[in-house]
Amino acid sequence: MVIRRTLASLLFTTRLAAAEAEPTPTPAPAPAPAPAPAPAPTPAATPTPTPSASASAAPAPAPAPPERRRDAAEVRLDHAPVSVTPSRRPFTAHASVVHPELVKRALLVYRTAKNPTAREVEFRRSDPSPYVAVVPAREVLPGWLEYSIEIERLDGTRTLVFATRAAMHRVQVPENLDDARERALEQRLDGRRSVFFASGDYVNFGTSVAEQVGASGAVELAEVPDDFFRVEAGYTYRPLRVVTEFSLRAGIVRSRAPVPLGADPRPGMNYGAPTVVIRALDWLSLEGEVLTSVTDQGFSMGGGAAVHVGDYYGTKLTSGFEAVDNFGARFYSRMEVAASRFLTVVPILEVTNMPHAEHYGVRLLGELDVEPGAGFGFALRGGYQARVSTAGGPSLGLTLRYAF
Repeated sequence: MVIRRTLASLLFTTRLAAAEAEPTPTPAPAPAPAPAPAPAPTPAATPTPTPSASASAAPAPAPAPPERRRDAAEVRLDHAPVSVTPSRRPFTAHASVVHPELVKRALLVYRTAKNPTAREVEFRRSDPSPYVAVVPAREVLPGWLEYSIEIERLDGTRTLVFATRAAMHRVQVPENLDDARERALEQRLDGRRSVFFASGDYVNFGTSVAEQVGASGAVELAEVPDDFFRVEAGYTYRPLRVVTEFSLRAGIVRSRAPVPLGADPRPGMNYGAPTVVIRALDWLSLEGEVLTSVTDQGFSMGGGAAVHVGDYYGTKLTSGFEAVDNFGARFYSRMEVAASRFLTVVPILEVTNMPHAEHYGVRLLGELDVEPGAGFGFALRGGYQARVSTAGGPSLGLTLRYAF
Protein backbone atom coordinates (compact mmCIF):
# COMPACT_ATOMS: atom_id res chain seq x y z
CA MET A 1 0.00 0.00 0.00
CA VAL A 2 2.80 2.35 0.90
CA ILE A 3 4.65 1.48 -2.31
CA ARG A 4 1.63 2.33 -4.50
CA ARG A 5 1.25 5.73 -2.91
CA THR A 6 4.93 6.50 -3.41
CA LEU A 7 4.84 5.60 -7.18
CA ALA A 8 1.71 7.69 -7.73
CA SER A 9 3.33 10.65 -6.05
CA LEU A 10 6.46 10.39 -8.32
CA LEU A 11 4.33 10.13 -11.50
CA PHE A 12 2.34 13.27 -10.61
CA THR A 13 5.54 15.25 -9.89
CA THR A 14 7.07 14.28 -13.26
CA ARG A 15 3.99 15.37 -15.26
CA LEU A 16 3.89 18.69 -13.47
CA ALA A 17 7.58 19.50 -14.30
CA ALA A 18 7.06 18.70 -17.99
CA ALA A 19 4.07 20.98 -18.21
CA GLU A 20 6.00 23.90 -16.70
CA ALA A 21 8.90 23.40 -19.23
CA GLU A 22 6.69 23.93 -22.36
CA PRO A 23 6.72 27.62 -23.63
CA THR A 24 3.53 29.53 -23.55
CA PRO A 25 2.49 30.50 -27.16
CA THR A 26 2.52 34.28 -27.83
CA PRO A 27 -0.56 35.55 -29.69
CA ALA A 28 0.23 37.10 -33.21
CA PRO A 29 -0.28 40.88 -33.48
CA ALA A 30 -3.31 42.03 -35.38
CA PRO A 31 -2.47 43.32 -38.91
CA ALA A 32 -2.59 47.11 -39.41
CA PRO A 33 -5.32 48.28 -41.81
CA ALA A 34 -3.92 49.14 -45.35
CA PRO A 35 -4.14 52.85 -46.28
CA ALA A 36 -6.64 53.76 -48.92
CA PRO A 37 -5.06 54.59 -52.35
CA ALA A 38 -4.85 58.27 -53.27
CA PRO A 39 -7.16 59.29 -56.07
CA ALA A 40 -5.44 59.87 -59.47
CA PRO A 41 -5.16 63.57 -60.41
CA THR A 42 -7.44 64.82 -63.11
CA PRO A 43 -5.37 65.88 -66.19
CA ALA A 44 -5.42 69.58 -67.02
CA ALA A 45 -7.23 70.80 -70.11
CA THR A 46 -4.13 72.68 -71.41
CA PRO A 47 -2.10 71.37 -74.45
CA THR A 48 0.49 68.69 -73.80
CA PRO A 49 3.89 70.38 -73.08
CA THR A 50 7.22 69.43 -74.72
CA PRO A 51 8.99 66.69 -72.69
CA SER A 52 11.61 68.10 -70.34
CA ALA A 53 15.13 66.68 -69.78
CA SER A 54 13.95 64.82 -66.72
CA ALA A 55 11.14 63.24 -68.67
CA SER A 56 13.45 62.18 -71.56
CA ALA A 57 15.79 60.48 -69.11
CA ALA A 58 13.15 57.95 -68.31
CA PRO A 59 14.09 54.54 -69.79
CA ALA A 60 12.26 53.65 -72.98
CA PRO A 61 10.83 50.22 -73.39
CA ALA A 62 13.57 47.78 -74.51
CA PRO A 63 13.21 46.83 -78.20
CA ALA A 64 13.07 43.23 -79.21
CA PRO A 65 16.63 41.72 -79.52
CA PRO A 66 17.89 41.67 -83.18
CA GLU A 67 18.53 38.40 -84.94
CA ARG A 68 22.11 37.20 -84.30
CA ARG A 69 24.40 37.43 -87.35
CA ARG A 70 28.13 36.96 -88.06
CA ASP A 71 30.14 40.14 -87.76
CA ALA A 72 33.59 41.05 -89.13
CA ALA A 73 34.86 41.16 -85.55
CA GLU A 74 34.57 37.37 -85.49
CA VAL A 75 37.24 36.95 -88.21
CA ARG A 76 40.37 35.32 -86.82
CA LEU A 77 43.69 34.17 -88.36
CA ASP A 78 45.66 31.42 -86.63
CA HIS A 79 49.41 31.27 -87.29
CA ALA A 80 52.37 29.49 -85.69
CA PRO A 81 55.36 31.89 -85.72
CA VAL A 82 58.59 30.79 -87.43
CA SER A 83 61.88 31.45 -85.63
CA VAL A 84 64.57 30.10 -88.02
CA THR A 85 64.63 29.50 -91.78
CA PRO A 86 67.43 28.39 -94.15
CA SER A 87 68.96 30.97 -96.44
CA ARG A 88 68.47 31.09 -100.21
CA ARG A 89 65.32 28.97 -99.97
CA PRO A 90 61.69 30.14 -100.13
CA PHE A 91 60.32 31.26 -96.76
CA THR A 92 56.83 29.83 -96.17
CA ALA A 93 54.29 31.07 -93.59
CA HIS A 94 51.21 28.88 -92.91
CA ALA A 95 47.90 30.12 -91.52
CA SER A 96 44.22 29.27 -91.17
CA VAL A 97 41.37 31.79 -91.31
CA VAL A 98 38.10 31.60 -89.36
CA HIS A 99 35.20 32.92 -91.51
CA PRO A 100 37.27 33.46 -94.69
CA GLU A 101 34.09 34.53 -96.49
CA LEU A 102 34.32 37.82 -94.56
CA VAL A 103 37.92 38.47 -95.62
CA LYS A 104 39.00 39.99 -98.91
CA ARG A 105 42.62 38.86 -98.52
CA ALA A 106 45.33 38.15 -95.94
CA LEU A 107 48.80 39.70 -96.35
CA LEU A 108 52.27 38.85 -95.13
CA VAL A 109 54.28 42.08 -94.76
CA TYR A 110 58.03 41.45 -94.62
CA ARG A 111 61.46 43.02 -94.85
CA THR A 112 65.01 41.67 -94.79
CA ALA A 113 68.44 42.67 -93.56
CA LYS A 114 69.55 43.37 -97.14
CA ASN A 115 66.38 45.29 -98.07
CA PRO A 116 64.58 46.99 -95.14
CA THR A 117 61.72 48.24 -97.35
CA ALA A 118 58.41 46.64 -96.36
CA ARG A 119 56.93 44.40 -99.07
CA GLU A 120 53.72 42.36 -99.23
CA VAL A 121 52.77 38.89 -100.43
CA GLU A 122 49.25 37.47 -100.31
CA PHE A 123 48.24 34.26 -98.60
CA ARG A 124 47.04 31.66 -101.09
CA ARG A 125 45.09 28.47 -100.63
CA SER A 126 47.34 25.48 -100.24
CA ASP A 127 47.46 21.87 -99.20
CA PRO A 128 47.80 20.60 -96.49
CA SER A 129 47.80 24.05 -94.84
CA PRO A 130 44.65 26.08 -95.59
CA TYR A 131 46.61 29.21 -96.55
CA VAL A 132 50.27 29.86 -97.29
CA ALA A 133 52.40 32.94 -98.11
CA VAL A 134 55.77 32.46 -99.81
CA VAL A 135 58.73 34.86 -99.86
CA PRO A 136 60.98 34.13 -102.90
CA ALA A 137 64.32 32.43 -102.26
CA ARG A 138 66.22 35.36 -103.78
CA GLU A 139 64.95 37.53 -100.91
CA VAL A 140 65.94 35.12 -98.11
CA LEU A 141 69.59 36.00 -97.61
CA PRO A 142 71.78 35.39 -94.54
CA GLY A 143 70.97 37.69 -91.62
CA TRP A 144 67.32 38.02 -90.72
CA LEU A 145 63.80 38.34 -92.07
CA GLU A 146 61.00 40.16 -90.24
CA TYR A 147 57.26 39.88 -90.89
CA SER A 148 53.79 40.75 -89.69
CA ILE A 149 50.36 39.60 -90.87
CA GLU A 150 47.34 41.73 -91.77
CA ILE A 151 43.85 40.93 -93.01
CA GLU A 152 41.88 43.14 -95.36
CA ARG A 153 38.12 43.00 -94.84
CA LEU A 154 35.44 43.27 -97.47
CA ASP A 155 35.06 47.01 -96.88
CA GLY A 156 38.80 47.57 -97.50
CA THR A 157 39.84 48.19 -93.90
CA ARG A 158 42.90 46.36 -92.58
CA THR A 159 43.41 44.71 -89.22
CA LEU A 160 46.69 43.62 -87.63
CA VAL A 161 46.48 40.00 -86.60
CA PHE A 162 50.14 39.14 -85.94
CA ALA A 163 52.86 41.64 -84.93
CA THR A 164 52.92 45.16 -86.46
CA ARG A 165 54.81 46.97 -89.15
CA ALA A 166 56.64 48.96 -86.47
CA ALA A 167 57.51 45.86 -84.42
CA MET A 168 57.71 42.87 -86.75
CA HIS A 169 58.45 39.30 -85.72
CA ARG A 170 62.09 38.48 -86.51
CA VAL A 171 63.21 35.21 -88.12
CA GLN A 172 66.89 34.27 -88.02
CA VAL A 173 68.42 33.31 -91.38
CA PRO A 174 71.76 31.58 -90.65
CA GLU A 175 74.47 31.06 -93.22
CA ASN A 176 74.71 27.67 -94.88
CA LEU A 177 78.05 26.15 -95.87
CA ASP A 178 78.02 27.74 -99.34
CA ASP A 179 77.28 31.15 -97.80
CA ALA A 180 80.13 30.81 -95.31
CA ARG A 181 82.53 29.71 -98.05
CA GLU A 182 81.49 32.57 -100.32
CA ARG A 183 81.93 35.12 -97.52
CA ALA A 184 85.39 33.77 -96.64
CA LEU A 185 86.57 33.86 -100.28
CA GLU A 186 85.15 37.34 -100.78
CA GLN A 187 87.12 38.55 -97.75
CA ARG A 188 90.30 36.99 -99.16
CA LEU A 189 89.72 38.79 -102.45
CA ASP A 190 88.87 42.09 -100.71
CA GLY A 191 85.41 41.94 -102.25
CA ARG A 192 86.81 42.19 -105.79
CA ARG A 193 84.62 39.88 -107.86
CA SER A 194 85.20 41.36 -111.33
CA VAL A 195 88.52 41.27 -113.21
CA PHE A 196 89.54 42.85 -116.51
CA PHE A 197 92.75 41.51 -117.99
CA ALA A 198 94.93 41.75 -121.10
CA SER A 199 97.93 39.66 -122.06
CA GLY A 200 100.44 39.17 -124.83
CA ASP A 201 103.00 36.46 -125.65
CA TYR A 202 105.76 35.98 -128.17
CA VAL A 203 106.90 32.38 -128.70
CA ASN A 204 109.91 31.43 -130.87
CA PHE A 205 110.79 27.81 -131.66
CA GLY A 206 113.76 28.90 -133.79
CA THR A 207 113.66 27.12 -137.12
CA SER A 208 112.04 23.82 -138.02
CA VAL A 209 112.16 21.51 -141.00
CA ALA A 210 109.09 21.23 -143.19
CA GLU A 211 108.21 19.84 -146.61
CA GLN A 212 107.91 22.39 -149.39
CA VAL A 213 107.51 22.35 -153.14
CA GLY A 214 110.79 23.50 -154.66
CA ALA A 215 111.37 25.55 -157.80
CA SER A 216 111.60 22.37 -159.85
CA GLY A 217 108.20 21.27 -158.60
CA ALA A 218 109.65 18.49 -156.47
CA VAL A 219 108.93 18.14 -152.77
CA GLU A 220 111.96 18.94 -150.66
CA LEU A 221 112.80 19.61 -147.02
CA ALA A 222 113.55 23.16 -145.98
CA GLU A 223 114.12 25.10 -142.80
CA VAL A 224 111.35 27.60 -142.09
CA PRO A 225 110.80 30.11 -139.28
CA ASP A 226 108.72 28.73 -136.40
CA ASP A 227 107.20 31.40 -134.17
CA PHE A 228 103.94 33.11 -133.25
CA PHE A 229 102.53 35.92 -131.15
CA ARG A 230 99.26 36.15 -129.30
CA VAL A 231 97.28 39.13 -127.94
CA GLU A 232 94.27 38.53 -125.71
CA ALA A 233 91.82 40.47 -123.52
CA GLY A 234 88.98 39.31 -121.33
CA TYR A 235 86.70 39.69 -118.35
CA THR A 236 86.19 37.39 -115.35
CA TYR A 237 83.41 37.38 -112.79
CA ARG A 238 83.63 35.42 -109.53
CA PRO A 239 80.32 34.13 -108.07
CA LEU A 240 82.44 32.20 -105.52
CA ARG A 241 79.83 29.46 -105.09
CA VAL A 242 79.55 26.14 -106.95
CA VAL A 243 80.50 28.17 -110.02
CA THR A 244 83.69 29.71 -108.73
CA GLU A 245 84.21 31.99 -111.72
CA PHE A 246 83.51 32.36 -115.42
CA SER A 247 85.38 34.29 -118.09
CA LEU A 248 85.06 35.51 -121.63
CA ARG A 249 88.26 35.90 -123.66
CA ALA A 250 88.90 37.22 -127.15
CA GLY A 251 92.19 37.37 -129.02
CA ILE A 252 94.24 36.97 -132.16
CA VAL A 253 97.17 34.73 -133.08
CA ARG A 254 99.54 35.23 -136.00
CA SER A 255 102.37 32.84 -136.84
CA ARG A 256 104.94 31.34 -139.16
CA ALA A 257 105.07 27.59 -138.82
CA PRO A 258 106.33 24.32 -140.38
CA VAL A 259 102.88 23.34 -141.56
CA PRO A 260 101.99 20.16 -143.51
CA LEU A 261 102.44 20.30 -147.24
CA GLY A 262 99.77 22.35 -148.92
CA ALA A 263 98.63 24.18 -145.78
CA ASP A 264 98.88 27.91 -145.19
CA PRO A 265 102.43 28.61 -143.92
CA ARG A 266 101.09 31.54 -141.85
CA PRO A 267 98.24 30.09 -139.83
CA GLY A 268 96.33 32.35 -137.48
CA MET A 269 93.21 32.69 -135.34
CA ASN A 270 90.66 35.33 -134.42
CA TYR A 271 88.99 33.66 -131.48
CA GLY A 272 86.58 33.96 -128.63
CA ALA A 273 86.44 31.57 -125.69
CA PRO A 274 84.02 31.40 -122.74
CA THR A 275 85.41 29.55 -119.71
CA VAL A 276 83.78 28.33 -116.49
CA VAL A 277 85.33 26.96 -113.29
CA ILE A 278 83.20 24.70 -111.07
CA ARG A 279 84.05 23.70 -107.52
CA ALA A 280 83.74 19.93 -107.11
CA LEU A 281 85.33 19.75 -103.63
CA ASP A 282 87.06 22.24 -101.39
CA TRP A 283 90.39 21.14 -102.87
CA LEU A 284 89.25 20.23 -106.40
CA SER A 285 87.95 22.48 -109.18
CA LEU A 286 87.08 21.64 -112.77
CA GLU A 287 87.47 24.03 -115.71
CA GLY A 288 85.84 23.86 -119.11
CA GLU A 289 86.25 25.98 -122.23
CA VAL A 290 84.70 26.32 -125.67
CA LEU A 291 86.68 28.14 -128.36
CA THR A 292 85.56 29.42 -131.74
CA SER A 293 87.78 30.95 -134.39
CA VAL A 294 87.07 32.76 -137.64
CA THR A 295 89.76 33.52 -140.27
CA ASP A 296 89.96 34.04 -143.99
CA GLN A 297 90.54 30.28 -144.21
CA GLY A 298 87.21 29.44 -142.61
CA PHE A 299 85.55 28.68 -139.31
CA SER A 300 87.15 26.53 -136.60
CA MET A 301 85.94 25.06 -133.33
CA GLY A 302 87.89 23.97 -130.31
CA GLY A 303 87.79 23.55 -126.59
CA GLY A 304 89.70 22.65 -123.49
CA ALA A 305 89.52 21.39 -119.95
CA ALA A 306 91.62 21.55 -116.81
CA VAL A 307 91.75 20.12 -113.30
CA HIS A 308 92.82 22.33 -110.37
CA VAL A 309 94.03 20.50 -107.27
CA GLY A 310 94.52 22.58 -104.14
CA ASP A 311 93.42 26.04 -103.02
CA TYR A 312 92.03 27.67 -106.14
CA TYR A 313 93.09 31.17 -105.00
CA GLY A 314 96.29 29.95 -103.39
CA THR A 315 98.77 27.14 -103.97
CA LYS A 316 97.49 24.62 -106.54
CA LEU A 317 98.45 22.22 -109.31
CA THR A 318 96.71 22.66 -112.67
CA SER A 319 96.77 20.16 -115.53
CA GLY A 320 94.81 20.59 -118.73
CA PHE A 321 94.65 20.71 -122.50
CA GLU A 322 93.37 22.94 -125.30
CA ALA A 323 92.78 21.99 -128.94
CA VAL A 324 91.60 23.96 -131.98
CA ASP A 325 90.73 22.54 -135.39
CA ASN A 326 93.30 23.47 -138.10
CA PHE A 327 95.56 25.12 -135.55
CA GLY A 328 96.88 22.52 -133.15
CA ALA A 329 96.72 21.36 -129.55
CA ARG A 330 98.59 21.90 -126.32
CA PHE A 331 98.87 19.94 -123.08
CA TYR A 332 100.15 21.75 -120.02
CA SER A 333 100.80 21.55 -116.31
CA ARG A 334 101.53 24.44 -113.98
CA MET A 335 102.28 24.57 -110.27
CA GLU A 336 101.23 27.82 -108.61
CA VAL A 337 103.11 28.38 -105.35
CA ALA A 338 101.88 31.29 -103.20
CA ALA A 339 105.17 32.62 -101.84
CA SER A 340 103.33 35.48 -100.10
CA ARG A 341 100.10 37.38 -100.35
CA PHE A 342 101.59 39.55 -103.08
CA LEU A 343 103.78 37.07 -105.00
CA THR A 344 103.07 33.73 -106.69
CA VAL A 345 105.78 31.68 -108.40
CA VAL A 346 104.59 29.45 -111.25
CA PRO A 347 106.73 26.84 -113.11
CA ILE A 348 105.05 25.67 -116.35
CA LEU A 349 105.54 22.66 -118.58
CA GLU A 350 103.80 22.55 -121.97
CA VAL A 351 103.80 20.20 -124.96
CA THR A 352 102.28 21.64 -128.14
CA ASN A 353 102.15 21.52 -131.92
CA MET A 354 100.62 24.99 -132.17
CA PRO A 355 100.45 26.68 -134.56
CA HIS A 356 99.52 23.82 -136.91
CA ALA A 357 103.00 22.27 -136.92
CA GLU A 358 103.74 18.71 -138.03
CA HIS A 359 105.67 17.94 -134.85
CA TYR A 360 105.17 18.65 -131.17
CA GLY A 361 107.56 20.82 -129.23
CA VAL A 362 108.29 21.25 -125.53
CA ARG A 363 108.09 24.54 -123.64
CA LEU A 364 109.67 25.22 -120.23
CA LEU A 365 108.46 28.46 -118.65
CA GLY A 366 108.52 30.37 -115.41
CA GLU A 367 106.05 33.04 -114.29
CA LEU A 368 106.07 35.61 -111.51
CA ASP A 369 102.60 36.87 -110.54
CA VAL A 370 102.63 40.08 -108.52
CA GLU A 371 99.74 41.89 -106.80
CA PRO A 372 100.92 45.30 -105.55
CA GLY A 373 97.49 46.19 -104.20
CA ALA A 374 94.38 48.28 -104.92
CA GLY A 375 93.17 45.58 -107.31
CA PHE A 376 96.07 45.86 -109.73
CA GLY A 377 98.21 42.90 -110.72
CA PHE A 378 100.63 41.72 -113.38
CA ALA A 379 102.45 38.55 -114.39
CA LEU A 380 105.78 38.20 -116.21
CA ARG A 381 106.56 35.01 -118.14
CA GLY A 382 109.72 33.77 -119.77
CA GLY A 383 111.18 30.50 -120.97
CA TYR A 384 112.58 28.37 -123.74
CA GLN A 385 111.03 25.96 -126.25
CA ALA A 386 112.06 23.73 -129.14
CA ARG A 387 110.59 21.18 -131.55
CA VAL A 388 113.94 19.58 -132.36
CA SER A 389 117.07 19.26 -130.29
CA THR A 390 119.14 21.38 -132.71
CA ALA A 391 116.96 24.51 -132.64
CA GLY A 392 114.90 26.47 -130.15
CA GLY A 393 114.10 29.95 -129.03
CA PRO A 394 112.91 32.20 -126.20
CA SER A 395 109.43 33.02 -124.99
CA LEU A 396 108.26 36.23 -123.36
CA GLY A 397 104.85 37.17 -122.01
CA LEU A 398 103.08 39.78 -119.92
CA THR A 399 99.60 39.91 -118.32
CA LEU A 400 97.99 43.01 -116.82
CA ARG A 401 94.80 42.93 -114.76
CA TYR A 402 92.58 45.04 -112.60
CA ALA A 403 90.10 43.61 -110.10
CA PHE A 404 87.19 45.53 -108.59
